Amino acid sequence: MRFPEFTEEWETKKLGEVATNVMYGMNAAATNYDGENQYIRITDIDEQTRLFCPNPLSSPDGELDNKYLLHKGDILFARTGASVGKSYLYNDKDGKIYFAGFLIRLNVRDEDPYFIFSQTLTEKYQRWVLTMSMRSGQPGINAEEYKLLPIVIPSIQEQEKISSFLFNSTFLKVKKVIVDLLRIQFCRDFPEM
Repeated sequence: MRFPEFTEEWETKKLGEVATNVMYGMNAAATNYDGENQYIRITDIDEQTRLFCPNPLSSPDGELDNKYLLHKGDILFARTGASVGKSYLYNDKDGKIYFAGFLIRLNVRDEDPYFIFSQTLTEKYQRWVLTMSMRSGQPGINAEEYKLLPIVIPSIQEQEKISSFLFNSTFLKVKKVIVDLLRIQFCRDFPEM
């Protein structure tokens, strides 16, 4: 998909060329939510929407180290098990979140984070994950391997335009699903109407 005002060639780079602050999450158990500090684990990332959907909301146990706190531009990747490859883009609206040990964080600063994250929602990415993760008995991709993920990079202006388009399209689809679910629930609750 290209917008007509953009004609420059896209570069192919590795994720490690555009991301910094690569690290594994904290090794802490989840505990009851303390009212301030949220904890994101692989299971808290929705399979379909890739949004932070904790059930139940939890906090990390023990002493908290701010190096595990998420910031704008942070993308998390599941590193092991059946969910390897699952990704999440931190949203400021999600609040104060620490990330767990089976997740890897990479921070995107100079490119559009949503544009980079969107590439983890493609079939091409899923094929890459399958190939990278199946070299041993337990599926897994480590931080150094995630840094090798090939991504495409147009100009920042084109990235931002594509991100805006994708975000707005996704929002409309999610809004329609919510309305449809509410309609179904309403019909169940009030079948006579």
